[in-house]
Amino acid sequence: MQILNEQLAAPSTGLMVKESASPGSGSGSAGGAAEKMGRGRIEIKRIENTTNRQVTFCKRRNGLLKKAYELSVLCDAEVALIVFSGRGRLYEYSNNSVKATIERYKKATSDTSSAGTVAEINAQHYQQESAKLKQQITTLQNSNRTLIGDTMATMSHRDLKQLEGRLDKGLGKIRARKNELLCAEIEYMQRREMELQNNNFFLREKVAETERGQQQTLNMMGAASTSNEYEQNMIHCDPRTFLQFNFMQQQPQYYSQQEDRKSFNSVGR
Repeated sequence: MQILNEQLAAPSTGLMVKESASPGSGSGSAGGAAEKMGRGRIEIKRIENTTNRQVTFCKRRNGLLKKAYELSVLCDAEVALIVFSGRGRLYEYSNNSVKATIERYKKATSDTSSAGTVAEINAQHYQQESAKLKQQITTLQNSNRTLIGDTMATMSHRDLKQLEGRLDKGLGKIRARKNELLCAEIEYMQRREMELQNNNFFLREKVAETERGQQQTLNMMGAASTSNEYEQNMIHCDPRTFLQFNFMQQQPQYYSQQEDRKSFNSVGR
């Protein structure tokens, strides 16, 4: 922090950094250099224009706080940042506690010549962290005992009402979660049942189609066997028997015609 304060409070050293050029920011030199549009170069010195100085302060302050936060998260470092504006406003950031970090800083800088003193300070810090963790563990254990009812004999009516409210909230969350899981399981079973029904319908269609194909095949085979038998009968038929049969069928008609003629002649006489 001392180095950071020294850098912030250091006078102008002629260092040049890139920044968005703003009108009236004191960047104009005595030589009357022309202003550039976009990103330009400004000299690190006090900004004379009050409005521009306030705007620059807000931008740089936000960037500094952001960098302090990133340093504390990425590197697991204990960071404390204190900024006073030109109007006396206080801006601070700490991932632990500003006062605790300042006390640690004082202890660390009280006697930096002795390595043993630094080790003792680190040991004290770890002891404090261990004590905090033990306190948190004790608090959680007491809360667990309270929830399961081990300390109900020593609890007042107000504490019991609070415990009842907490248990009701917990039961409400449990029931809601249980209902969600049950609804999800029912939806899954319904989808599964629909899939099984669709598969069953598809299998039935396939079976019916197979049976129709087999019936068509049997019909075709029966028709082919019938035609084969007819052809075989035609081939084995005796032509003489066929002619004799036709002659016998035609002969009675011939005799009947002759008898009709004889009867007609006899009547004429």
